[in-house]
Amino acid sequence: MSLTGSTLDSSSTGAVPDLSAARAHLFNAGSVARYQRVLSQGVDRVADRVAGADRPFTGVTPEALAPLIAGIDLDRPLGDTDAALDELNELWLRDAVWFHHPRYLAHLNCPVVIPALLGEAMLSAVNSSLDTWDQSAGATLMERRLIEWTAGRIGLGAAADGVFTSGGTQSNLQAMLLAREEAYRRVVGAAATRPARTEVLARLRIVTSAAGHFSVQKAAKMLGLGSDAVLTVPTDAGRRMRTDELARTIDRCRREGLVVMAVVATAGTTDFGTIDPLTQIAEICAAAGVWLHVDAAYGCGLLVSPTRRHLLHGIERADSVTVDYHKSFFQPVSSSALLVRDGRMLRHATWHADYLNPARAAEQGIPNQVDKSIQTTRRFDACKLWLTLRIMGPDAVGALFDRVVDLAAEAWQLLDADPRFQVAARSQLSTVVFRYLPDGAGPSLTDEANLHAREALAASGAALVAGTKVDGAHYLKFTLLNPETTVADIAHVLDLIAEHAAWYARASSAAELSCPVG
Repeated sequence: MSLTGSTLDSSSTGAVPDLSAARAHLFNAGSVARYQRVLSQGVDRVADRVAGADRPFTGVTPEALAPLIAGIDLDRPLGDTDAALDELNELWLRDAVWFHHPRYLAHLNCPVVIPALLGEAMLSAVNSSLDTWDQSAGATLMERRLIEWTAGRIGLGAAADGVFTSGGTQSNLQAMLLAREEAYRRVVGAAATRPARTEVLARLRIVTSAAGHFSVQKAAKMLGLGSDAVLTVPTDAGRRMRTDELARTIDRCRREGLVVMAVVATAGTTDFGTIDPLTQIAEICAAAGVWLHVDAAYGCGLLVSPTRRHLLHGIERADSVTVDYHKSFFQPVSSSALLVRDGRMLRHATWHADYLNPARAAEQGIPNQVDKSIQTTRRFDACKLWLTLRIMGPDAVGALFDRVVDLAAEAWQLLDADPRFQVAARSQLSTVVFRYLPDGAGPSLTDEANLHAREALAASGAALVAGTKVDGAHYLKFTLLNPETTVADIAHVLDLIAEHAAWYARASSAAELSCPVG
């Protein structure tokens, strides 16, 4: 077949692609100068935007951007880096949400440290894949060393192990997979006759608190458990799992012939930043012979805190732990890990493939991470944390996290003293949940005023805050992860919220008064 046949023809122009021009874009020894030049162009664009960002958001709407993006003909390249960067600026960079801005107060998105950005640039260029040794070499051992270091900080013991993941949702999913398989093994081992797998799975239950992360329910669904497999227990006034209710739930399951395969405790709830009573929960799980998983995706920053490590007391008794370095270690997404007390438990994620990780390789002691992961191809995200620890050190990271926890305490005091607002449970970490109280407004108007304030604030781009529900009522939420945010920033945002909410309440009341009756 001719090399100029239809398989090489461009579908958009009918022209034969220029292979030599295409090869010039490959990163190799011959294109190092181009690599340095092109990346510098991109870095300069980002630096200019960050330096000039006077607010966290422009307020752009999906309706405004969608036509621009839909109109891009991806079959016709621009052929020029500057032109492509100009286009990227118009479609994304100009309206990007800037987590580094001190008035971004919304979700669990942190500003990132420069050593981690250096690692991101390097790991992307080398493009190591962390599934097998022959694709990663030293990167495999570096990830293992970071897992060992994190397990040591948690206190899981010498038999601990783990693996980096894409985030807390994946870590929680894998933890539930391990717990499910261990529960199944125990049930089958204790049975007089081998029950059907479906019969056993139908009896399995996961217990978590009403304030736990939704990924637990999602994991149950993905693991083939019933829709009623996740049992939630209420929280106390501080939004922490009630251990008396946990004990009663486990006992009720036992009496009903159900099997609690795992209890999921939370060290840093998404809404309230609260930490479940880990020591008491660990004691209950140990007495009942139940797997304890601690979701510390948010609270893992306490592992390096110079002043607050004690808040995680009891986490060392967990069977598995989720940590998200990209939340409270100031790392770029993605950077997360699942840790287990007994490294042998990771075998439940192992599957040997002759082309990749044959049993023979394991017998020869060749290290690989694919035997521990539910992913195959996987980035060397550990590089970012490695450089962060080697350049900054863990104490510096902990000091940054301590700063945002201190800031949240100051924000709570500010709100608690302000009669315009009602503040919810006090966080042990860096969230503050509150709402504006319009004068004389009932529950419905109060909800609507707070919803409007959040939307109006986002539309202005002056600040971004999150929202949630507390006992069915709409509240606003600060998630403070930027050590550069000040109390003055928070006070200013509160004034903006009050202005938007008060305007809406007045306008709604005036409209009601002017509405004809009957």
